[in-house]
Amino acid sequence: MADFSDEAKKILEQRYLKKDKTGKVIEKPDEMLDRVATFIASNEKQPNRWKIKFLEMMDALEFLPNSPTLANAGRPLGQLSGCYVLPIEDNLSAIFEMVKQSALIHKSGGGTGFSFSKLRPKGSMVNSTFGVASGPCSFIYAFDAVTEVVKQGGMRRGANLGLLNITHPDIVEFINCKKDITKLQNFNVSVGMNGIFLDLAKNDKYHWLINPINKEDRRKIKAKEIFDLMCQNIWETGEPGMLFLDTINQTNPIPWMGRIESSNPCGEAVLLPHESCNLGSIDVSKFYLKNDLDWNRLEKSVETSVRFLDNVIDLNKFPTVKVERKTKMNRKIGLGIMGFADLLFLMKLKYDTEEALSFAEKLMKFINETAHNYSKELGREKGFFPSDNGRLKRRNACLTTIAPTGTLSILANCSSSIEPIFAKKFTKTVLGNVKMNLSEKYKDILKEKYCVSALEISLEYHIKMQATFQKHVDNAVSKTINLPKDAPVEEISKGIYLAYELGCKGLTFYRYGTRDAPIEISTESLSECDNGKCQI
Repeated sequence: MADFSDEAKKILEQRYLKKDKTGKVIEKPDEMLDRVATFIASNEKQPNRWKIKFLEMMDALEFLPNSPTLANAGRPLGQLSGCYVLPIEDNLSAIFEMVKQSALIHKSGGGTGFSFSKLRPKGSMVNSTFGVASGPCSFIYAFDAVTEVVKQGGMRRGANLGLLNITHPDIVEFINCKKDITKLQNFNVSVGMNGIFLDLAKNDKYHWLINPINKEDRRKIKAKEIFDLMCQNIWETGEPGMLFLDTINQTNPIPWMGRIESSNPCGEAVLLPHESCNLGSIDVSKFYLKNDLDWNRLEKSVETSVRFLDNVIDLNKFPTVKVERKTKMNRKIGLGIMGFADLLFLMKLKYDTEEALSFAEKLMKFINETAHNYSKELGREKGFFPSDNGRLKRRNACLTTIAPTGTLSILANCSSSIEPIFAKKFTKTVLGNVKMNLSEKYKDILKEKYCVSALEISLEYHIKMQATFQKHVDNAVSKTINLPKDAPVEEISKGIYLAYELGCKGLTFYRYGTRDAPIEISTESLSECDNGKCQI
């Protein structure tokens, strides 16, 4: 029987457990796990054997799949993936077809990412009507309005990622589109970045903005002007984020299938157009053993998790035929981790040290290599992914991804993803009005020298940790680069260059206090800080 906390049970009742027509909960948490394990094992030749293995893993809260799988497995809706990327073409009918598809995905619990970079810039001639185009930002607002009225299967509000390439003529308007934080609340926005632009900005040179329709309408602008505007907006609001598209495509495991142009809302699943990805995370703190890990048990858990996530692909009910075809062609899964900060505490390793970075690399390398080896074994058993053509000789094009695990980590009662704890004393608001004291479990170690929180960690070590995990992750790493309230805007600039240099695929900053957030530091904790920067 899974040892869910009282807070976790509240979340399960609100978002995941079966309800009757009156809204009354008619399923217990253990029945939910049994439902999921039974369904995900149903396509195996030995379903009972694998049901037991899947259930043991989830029952111990060592592994949990993404929210749509927990909510929808074995139920009529049947949509199990968390991440989708849909293409946006410069065609009105195609654009609104994607609006419809994204609404269906949100209704069933998924998140969507879009690149608006192919749309003609604002003011361009529209030949069919002899009018002028309204530009990418106007369509982002249209998507946002539709998302606002669609509730994600009773689990969460719709989430989107809107991306625009740094070369698009409307890039300045795009960078400013969330300056008013009351707008586009269902969208994260990211700039499609590359090293060429960063070099131009560093050397104060001109950058070309190019019309994506004819490639001929061009104008020059100082790269540093765009870069400085972006840094200022990030400092003020936390947006835009960025995706380093050149790095992403240089490490694309299947370049013969096309170029990656966007990601899911949190940036960890960089996908081809019409691809989806189902995610799951292992709580690594539950494998602690005598100041080390039980590596043999972790290996078995990774293998079972890979098999679980691979089965999800075959059992999923996809929103469109195109998404089903592309997903099954490449069979991408995203196995990640949570509980990393908890594990460091158990091992008495301070997050912002070289020892912690070294251990992080050892851990993720082991998980990634184990996942790849098992995918090859699965390929020999069940067949390689169809678009492989004998190149990689494994079951799945991608195996590993680091997701934020915001809800999953609460269910598993562990620290989220690879993040440090947010502060020594903090609360988090979930389900709109339920406040949870997530720092309560750390009260016995708060004064230990190895206990360090997000606002105590330097920008360099936040980024180094992200980059260290990225070395051994197929897809991308979702991590927040937390900054104290008094951090200067120059920290943003420094962080962008460092992240690109170290091989990160994307970047998200949050300077504490710049916008309303579900996480609050207690006044007692703040009193221990100097101008908002906590001291050890």
